[in-house]
Amino acid sequence: MIRFLVKRLAQALVVLLLVSVIVFVLLHLLPGGPARAILGVQATPEAVDHFNHQQGYDRSLPEQYLGYLGRLLTGDLGESYKLNQGVAALLAERLPKTALLAGLALTLAALLAVPLGILQAVRRGKTVDHVLTGAAFLAYATPVFFLGLVLILVFSQELPLLPAEAPQADTVGGLLAELPALVLPVVTAALGIIAAFSRYMRSAVLDNLGEDYVRTARAKGQSPARLMTRHVLRNALIPLATLLGLYLPTLFSGTLVVESMFNYPGMGLLFWNAAQSSDFPVLLGVTLVVGTATVLGSLIADIAYAVLDPRIRSVT
Repeated sequence: MIRFLVKRLAQALVVLLLVSVIVFVLLHLLPGGPARAILGVQATPEAVDHFNHQQGYDRSLPEQYLGYLGRLLTGDLGESYKLNQGVAALLAERLPKTALLAGLALTLAALLAVPLGILQAVRRGKTVDHVLTGAAFLAYATPVFFLGLVLILVFSQELPLLPAEAPQADTVGGLLAELPALVLPVVTAALGIIAAFSRYMRSAVLDNLGEDYVRTARAKGQSPARLMTRHVLRNALIPLATLLGLYLPTLFSGTLVVESMFNYPGMGLLFWNAAQSSDFPVLLGVTLVVGTATVLGSLIADIAYAVLDPRIRSVT
């Protein structure tokens, strides 16, 4: 297990290094270079030269990258020229809030998708299976913004049960203190994931129900409930555990839309506002964080996969 973890960590570090290279290249692909993108197209050549010298952009690319990498290692992601704040400070303030939204959405999705997938598998071909399959395809194919609009229309306008705006607290504890205001953003972010997870769970349960060990357990007289919980469920959870890790970064694209719709004060809303104001340091900082989350999500998925299935450790 230790060898497996060391190998995966080494691979993750290499990918993170590649992510930093990609973000560095993106910085230099900005229209007119970083100076023009930040100072504006009306900036004088003297102002551009002064900015490039001040920021080190007049050095060779290898020197610039080493300096950039050194700043990253110290937590320096640059400064937002629109907000006059460090990008790292902005992300440190917003990231926990986005993590809360994503974590609640993933938890809700897992809690609902597992029993729904099992129900579809054991009732394969029945009415309930067809109904849930149709609902899953509909939810998965519907854009997040449309799902959010429907939920707002139904539960905030027609049935005024929940607020249409997310909580505006400055801390995670403050957000949790306003649970009713969190319901619609969390459900909106979770619906598509529930649809995807339930389909994977249904497929995994069906695959395991056809295995020899299941037939043997049935022949020994084990009850369906015991067979499902002790044998089928453990193996069927393996692909879901992998998806949980991989969906951590994927969920960001959904939370960006959700945060913008519900005015949720997270990293997605920060990214949206930065895109509207061309705040490139913030955009690149968020891109770097999402890339890092992608690598960490894959690493978590690999570790979870190895824990649930020891055979993986023996062949890697």
